[in-house]
Amino acid sequence: MASGRALRFVSTVFMLNFCCSSVTSLYFHLAEGEQKCFMESIPYGTLVKGDYWTQLYDEEEEELSAATQDLSMHVTVKAPKDQLVLSQQNGSKGRFRFTSSRYGEHWICLRPNSLERPLSAGRMLAVHLNIRAGERANNYTEIQSRNRITTMLQLSVRRLYEQVQQIQSELDYDVIRRERFRTVNHNTNMWIFWWPVVRSIYVVLFIMFLTGSW
Repeated sequence: MASGRALRFVSTVFMLNFCCSSVTSLYFHLAEGEQKCFMESIPYGTLVKGDYWTQLYDEEEEELSAATQDLSMHVTVKAPKDQLVLSQQNGSKGRFRFTSSRYGEHWICLRPNSLERPLSAGRMLAVHLNIRAGERANNYTEIQSRNRITTMLQLSVRRLYEQVQQIQSELDYDVIRRERFRTVNHNTNMWIFWWPVVRSIYVVLFIMFLTGSW
């Protein structure tokens, strides 16, 4: 009976916190040699996974076709202060993953790296990109199989614990962003307050200099 109530409690918490994880799905076009970057604001210690697949897009016919076998995609990830987190090369379909080592904006960039046969005129690459951050990036089926967690309650408690950690990390990041905003706001207000005073003193001194009335 107690076990049933615990399961219902865990399920309720899951539903309430379902939106706390970040999932981003993108579709975009890339010309040959072009690079596109996307910014993700990520808390510290957050697992991020991404997967992509490409197709060829004919602008005149507005049709999609399978990508060529010689296509390779170069993926780079940079943390704040331009710190390189990931640099890897896959084929026309691939995956990448990293764990953030600091708070802030991370840039995820994709660039087609090598084509033995250049794309003909009017053709581009159509890229499908999925990015999952936080709890959504974890494969709980794989975790259950690897660690031989046999009961649903054990797995649910573990998942709930990781969700709580993710929420705490996001809250900590929120505090840092609010503090940065308060600092910028304070500096701006001080500049607005002192600038007329400084300007007035400068005008008075300039007039006194011109008139020689020291």
